[in-house]
Amino acid sequence: MLMVLGLIDVVMIANLLIMVIIGGYEIFVSRLDLQLHPDRPDWLEHVSAGSIKVKVAMALIGISSIHLLKTFINAEQIPDSVIKWQVIIHVTFLFSALALAYTDRLISGPAHAEK
Repeated sequence: MLMVLGLIDVVMIANLLIMVIIGGYEIFVSRLDLQLHPDRPDWLEHVSAGSIKVKVAMALIGISSIHLLKTFINAEQIPDSVIKWQVIIHVTFLFSALALAYTDRLISGPAHAEK
């Protein structure tokens, strides 16, 4: 079970890197001409710096959740203080992602929220 969770963790980190690289290039360097390509990611149509931040925050929450699940599986071997701090860090990630999503929604306006 722990090996499968480790594999999922590595895949999520790889997806996060790809998302940041492609999204950052699309935002800051040049538009990618992929409209007719069958493998074009759907999220690339409405990419912005704010949406990339929210997506990164959500990916960090997923990665943190996997680490927290690993910790809970081995809870008898891990000190309570370590578990407590991992939960606090995870909750901090959650509140940070909610704050980023809320500010992105405020900045983007109601027209962006309806899409």
